Amino acid sequence: MASCGRCQPITVPRASLAGDPLRHRRRVCPLSTLSSLIPFRLSSDTQGLVRVRRSGSFGGKRVPGIFVMASGGSNDGEWRSVGTPLEPLSPEGQFLCGILKNQPHIFRVAASEQLKELALERESAFARWEQSVGSSEHPLHGRIAQMKEQECQIAAEDVMYMLVVHNFSEIKVPMVPNLSKCTSNGRLEIWSSKDRELESIHGSEVLEMVREHLSNILRWKGKSDASANWSTMKMKRLQLGRLYAASILYGYFLKSVSLRHHLELSLALSYEDLSLNKMIQFPLPKVHKHEPEENLVPLGCSNDMTLSLCPSKNRGGKAKRLRGYMMGFDSKTLQLCAKLRSIEAANLIEKHSWALFRDQESQNLSKDELIDVSFSGLKRLVLEAVAFGTFLWDVEGYVDSVYRLKES
Repeated sequence: MASCGRCQPITVPRASLAGDPLRHRRRVCPLSTLSSLIPFRLSSDTQGLVRVRRSGSFGGKRVPGIFVMASGGSNDGEWRSVGTPLEPLSPEGQFLCGILKNQPHIFRVAASEQLKELALERESAFARWEQSVGSSEHPLHGRIAQMKEQECQIAAEDVMYMLVVHNFSEIKVPMVPNLSKCTSNGRLEIWSSKDRELESIHGSEVLEMVREHLSNILRWKGKSDASANWSTMKMKRLQLGRLYAASILYGYFLKSVSLRHHLELSLALSYEDLSLNKMIQFPLPKVHKHEPEENLVPLGCSNDMTLSLCPSKNRGGKAKRLRGYMMGFDSKTLQLCAKLRSIEAANLIEKHSWALFRDQESQNLSKDELIDVSFSGLKRLVLEAVAFGTFLWDVEGYVDSVYRLKES
């Protein structure tokens, strides 16, 4: 369960939910955090889902507090679900599902506390391992630390996923469920497109690149006219899944590149705002006395930076647009921007794509199954995938600042 960051665990048995093998943790929060947790008690839509107590121990002392835990019941799985194709399995992920569905206004605080707790648990396990060096228990603590790291990694991935889902909920876009629920007689039917909301998260230049990505997909499928929204094309389920995963990576890449471009453009504009006449100027190395003044560069700019950052303009005199900026990448820079920064992000993309495209009955991904996909349905999937990648880039950076992720 969530904690306030100053919480201490109670040494009591962990109660398991009815029909659920996963176990929830109990935490006691001091009175100072009561105001932030009051919605648990006051909300009418959570009656029967949580139980509240007002006393407990904290720091070895008996102080007033609030005790929150999930109550058992036959509908526990129902209230935790938020309709996503991937259902978190860890207690942390399931807890955040319930928060997002019933108390979304405190979701970010709850997610932050879950990450802090996971980081503390992992660090504590490895600290005990280091302290046991030289003792007979050292191998045992090493194994415990490794198991705890795996457990925390799964939980952190669930927290990351729920943060992505929360971003979708903020723009009021429900994620597409498992395709088996949207397919009838071999035809994919996605009625609520939400295209405008999914496009609203991008700037104009990034949105232009996203639309070009979609046009390239249509040309790849032999479709040149996107005006007929309900014209269909046949695609294999596996092929559609790969396209979805590739679009997630493209959204992740665009977010990385756009931020890099914005940073360099901001640096360039800061140089332009300074009066070149008032800047300290110095000659470049090996400059002769009679060499023209063009060889003088502003202080702080190297010779290589003069063309890229200092003016940050092309020969036409206009600031370089995102497309032109991307076209100037060498292979090393391109790979750097396209590479996923963490193993957790790569696992999350794989798990989400699998949960979305697998067949619910066979639990497999049929390679040869053909699905009729309309242009509107394909556009909805591509826009969602690009948005997923965009959100994932932001979420990954935030999570890594609280809970250190594994570098990919």
